[in-house]
Amino acid sequence: MATQAAKKVLVVVGLGNGTGTGASTARLFAKKGFSVALIARGAEHVKKLAEEINASGGEAAPFPIDAYTHATFSTAWGSIRNRFPKPQYVINSALYNASHGVWKPFLDVKPEDIDASLNVSVVGAFAFSKEVIQEFKGNEIDDNGKRGTLLFTGATASLRGNVVTSAFAAGKFGTRALSQSLAKEFGKENIHVAHAIMDGSILTDQGKNYPNRNPDWATNENIRLNPDSIANSYLYLVNQDRSAWTWELDLRPAHEKW
Repeated sequence: MATQAAKKVLVVVGLGNGTGTGASTARLFAKKGFSVALIARGAEHVKKLAEEINASGGEAAPFPIDAYTHATFSTAWGSIRNRFPKPQYVINSALYNASHGVWKPFLDVKPEDIDASLNVSVVGAFAFSKEVIQEFKGNEIDDNGKRGTLLFTGATASLRGNVVTSAFAAGKFGTRALSQSLAKEFGKENIHVAHAIMDGSILTDQGKNYPNRNPDWATNENIRLNPDSIANSYLYLVNQDRSAWTWELDLRPAHEKW
């Protein structure tokens, strides 16, 4: 009797209110046959998205946390491994989509703003990555020549600061540096790490209500990013074979000034 192939699992961190990049990625991967583990602050949105995916015929489980720390990620990963055990499952894809936005003139930035930005974008990213890399190292090499793919969502501020982004950019620079370091260190072990820069605003419920927004912003795909399209790019990265890996991908709408 043939052995049934292990079902692939995607772990997503950062879901907002369920209308942005993390949620779109979870929905798409579930449609493509992945089981999905959902990690985020705010139990209501995490559980709601899991219920939505399960009701649509997919498989998802919520793992709400109250902070992005080494302790909370360690606990969450213990629960994820119990819920999606080997050999029935293989956790081979992960997305760190969390960040903390701070947009203030430099002299208005408070110590707690800096702590919040760095705790999510640097400390949290390190803690999550450690769990991911340890998990991937135990995987067999798949047909694409990889043990797993770790993705990070970046921003314009990952590459350059601006007049009100000192605290935000410091965190995003840190995430990008971490991703590059991991890509170089673990590529030789067939672990793929990629960083995606979102150079533009993303269509979300929150984005629709942003003050002074162009009145046709929500409907004009020339001027904003669609989270479903970002998810397609993430699926492309996960499916890359070992002969041609992307470390950094930048995405922007057609009419974005850059």
